[in-house]
Amino acid sequence: MIRTEGLAKTFTLHLRGGMQLPVFSGIDLTVHSGECVVLSGPSGAGKSTLMRSLYGNYRAGAGHIWIRHHGGMVDIAASEPRIVLAVRRETLVYVSQFLRVVPRVSTLDIVADEPITRGIAPDEARDMAGSLLLRLNIPRRMHGIPPATFSGGEQQRVNVARGFIAAHPILLLDEPTASLDAENRSVVVGMIQEAKARGTAVVAICHDADVRAAIADRLYPLSPAREAA
Repeated sequence: MIRTEGLAKTFTLHLRGGMQLPVFSGIDLTVHSGECVVLSGPSGAGKSTLMRSLYGNYRAGAGHIWIRHHGGMVDIAASEPRIVLAVRRETLVYVSQFLRVVPRVSTLDIVADEPITRGIAPDEARDMAGSLLLRLNIPRRMHGIPPATFSGGEQQRVNVARGFIAAHPILLLDEPTASLDAENRSVVVGMIQEAKARGTAVVAICHDADVRAAIADRLYPLSPAREAA
């Protein structure tokens, strides 16, 4: 589902005279259907940068990022933006730690937006969204409220709902349980395990050892570039 070849990323610090800051290089990562690979390594090793590169937010400095899309392999490291956007719509979803949404839109409509965009009838999409929010312990009385005033854990659960509702073939999860209590961590772990059972390929960043043990099929270790050199 995902294959990188010789992937490298370096940031150019234009305000520091064009200083080059290498993050990683030579990344050869393969993720199969139904498998969860957890990126591991210390802070500064490039885990979040690699995740954003897989999603196409960061342009690769070198190498390839092959994503299985519509039965073929698309190299999003070399694709035009319209192709990257098409892959995101239908194949690849990124669940970040933080909720960034249009203000004043209700929580229910935020979560239902993805299936509506994919052609699901609005009423059906809102039913799907409501059921998912209830599973994530967001009570029905909060569904009509914009999530700006929610706690960090509630916002993270809304973000998880947005990411899981369309059942994309590939999930990129950046600390999906970081702000959650034990009960809600268990719910999200169950959702990840169910996604894997359906054949979803998962790449995750997860510092919680218990969650990592519950979802990871294997670890992919990263080292800070200065240490790896």
